[in-house]
Amino acid sequence: MEKHYPTDSIFVTGVAKVSREDVINSMYGNFSLSLVIDRKTGTIIHCSANMIMADTISFLQDILIGKNLLTDMDKMVQELRQRFLALSQKAVIAALKDAQNHYLNVYPAT
Repeated sequence: MEKHYPTDSIFVTGVAKVSREDVINSMYGNFSLSLVIDRKTGTIIHCSANMIMADTISFLQDILIGKNLLTDMDKMVQELRQRFLALSQKAVIAALKDAQNHYLNVYPAT
């Protein structure tokens, strides 16, 4: 079986509530963001989310992949606020921060 990710990569999720108006709420209840992180560098290798449209996930991937979960949080949040103008914007930011907290609970910053 072929591996898709490096052996030292980490899978982490972040969860956040979405507004009642967002379709994500009626479909899933909460917003979930999954990230594959390079454990050595903190770089986001891949991401996905429980969003309805594939284009939305693809756009989110363009913003997050290649950024560092530990050092680029402010940069990612700013870019999400400027470019990701979906109803779920606040939930995406909250889930990203939640994922960072889960990561830091296991791999504290040194």
